[in-house]
Amino acid sequence: MIVWLNGTHGAGKTTTGALLQQLLPDSRVFDAEKVGEALMDITPTLSPTDNFQHWPPWRPLVVETARRVLDYTGGTLVMPMTVLVQEYWHEISTGLASHGIAVRHFVLHADQDTLRGRIAGDMVVGPDSPFRLQYLEPYAEAARTWLHDEAEVVDTTHLTPAEAALRIAESVKG
Repeated sequence: MIVWLNGTHGAGKTTTGALLQQLLPDSRVFDAEKVGEALMDITPTLSPTDNFQHWPPWRPLVVETARRVLDYTGGTLVMPMTVLVQEYWHEISTGLASHGIAVRHFVLHADQDTLRGRIAGDMVVGPDSPFRLQYLEPYAEAARTWLHDEAEVVDTTHLTPAEAALRIAESVKG
């Protein structure tokens, strides 16, 4: 099984994912961003883009990598990764389903003020990251138009990452 943690930057995906992994027996965290980083290292570079998810190989490579890891390890993969383009989400989820992999899709949601505050206070990535801030409106649009309809929404506005991880673990186990 895959537990996909979606949501925009600042929602708590990475922290929640690490805590969730500790709550789910026989689970591992797989960050699909590493697949994008591998594509960014190709020289000469692939076509210019502001987001590696727009490169057509990224999506099937995420599916294939997740499938191969699960074939090797079994258990559950916890995948914290923002996907805001519905077509991309369908490509990934359909690809995983074609291999018989169950996906539980969760969106970690927080209101815009909370997200801005978290981004401003993030000393790991850096405060007020322009990259992270530029995804707030696309997230809001995806949430309004499709994302919240296609996932289990966990509002993290007033939850700690540990509380969010516990809610998700209880839902997955339940």
